[in-house]
Amino acid sequence: MKKMLKHAWWLALAVIVISCGHGGYEGQLLGVFDRPEYIPEIPYGMVYIHSGTLHIGQNDEDMNGTLVQRPKSVSVQGFYMDNTEVTNNEYRQFVYWVRDSIARRLMGGEFLYAEGEENERINWDLELDWNSEDAKEKLEELFYPAEERFWGKKQIDPSKLVYNPVELDLQFAAKKANRQESRSKIILNRAVNIYPDTMCWMHDFTYSFNDPMTRNYFNHPAFDNYPVVGVNWHQARAFCLWRTRLLYDFNMLNGKTEPEFFRLPSEVEWEYAARGGREFAPYPWGGPYLRNAKGCILANFKPMRGNYPEDGGLYTVKADAYFPNDFGLYNMSGNVAEWCEDAFFENAYQFMHDLNSSVRYNSTGPDDANQDPDAMKRKVIRGGSWKDIGYYLQCGTRKWEFQDTAKCYIGFRTVQSFLGRSMADYQK
Repeated sequence: MKKMLKHAWWLALAVIVISCGHGGYEGQLLGVFDRPEYIPEIPYGMVYIHSGTLHIGQNDEDMNGTLVQRPKSVSVQGFYMDNTEVTNNEYRQFVYWVRDSIARRLMGGEFLYAEGEENERINWDLELDWNSEDAKEKLEELFYPAEERFWGKKQIDPSKLVYNPVELDLQFAAKKANRQESRSKIILNRAVNIYPDTMCWMHDFTYSFNDPMTRNYFNHPAFDNYPVVGVNWHQARAFCLWRTRLLYDFNMLNGKTEPEFFRLPSEVEWEYAARGGREFAPYPWGGPYLRNAKGCILANFKPMRGNYPEDGGLYTVKADAYFPNDFGLYNMSGNVAEWCEDAFFENAYQFMHDLNSSVRYNSTGPDDANQDPDAMKRKVIRGGSWKDIGYYLQCGTRKWEFQDTAKCYIGFRTVQSFLGRSMADYQK
């Protein structure tokens, strides 16, 4: 009897060991057990836009545009989008982060983890006293030299505010010919000067007094909630990558899942969002006019032959001015035109795919051996601006600007792809 009990005990122990050794699967296909639960969170200041189909194309009777940009039916994956254009104060957070990160690297020591090593990280928990003697000495190179100071004010030199966004060139990696290349070939790290071009208010217009806007628009608190301008396509993309890293670091510290990348919207995503579910409406509010039944103007643009203040704003207006469209998005038409991710080609609709359509091209710059012609550096802008006539406010109107050009009438907003089929899957 004792012998039988002994054998039974050893058999039970063997079963337990075998079960533990196989992770408790008991011979069944159950998937990995320790996967984190995923519940999507709408990023602050964004709205969820469900998947759908869009009939993309011209709204107005434009003979040339109709022949070149033929309408097309395309499908769009769900995504999140900023409900307003990125504001001066939001972009200032980016500028200050870059400024402070550079300052901490210059300070060194306890302001860095693993100083001198390739994976050194910034210690953000330690407060930096800019007025200390040590900081004044080590951070002197961040400021204008004494002979360049206006009224003796000690100011940061904007040319020193350089950010190195890191991203993966998945288009390069996807080509079969590049499959055997070193991973370092697909990791892009290009320095970008991120301070807005405040002089755009001067150089965009001839014989026009815009000096107060140059001095105040980005810096004065009166314009904190106005859309940032003077930002080129590279700077807008750098902001997106910084915003991604900002959320990534927070999530990793708090045991959350890695976030999907923030980015500029594709041209199709922008138009789908702008229409707000109104399939053939020319404007985000429907249409067909720029005024409502009471005669009130519905966006910030150039009415008539130049009556700029008739719509309520001489230049830009606050990012949440006027009524939002049916998706909850403000100023998709007017105020400032907005950068898209896509490269501009007149006939893009004829060759782009009908699923998540996007025509991307990373053109080479002046530092590359084989520089692309200027025509390859055009990027799509959409929505029209405060200085444009009504035609450019139409959801289907396409425009472009060079990727390294900053204008006082071009801003941007960011998007983030939705992971999964629909938000409805996570709602009780």
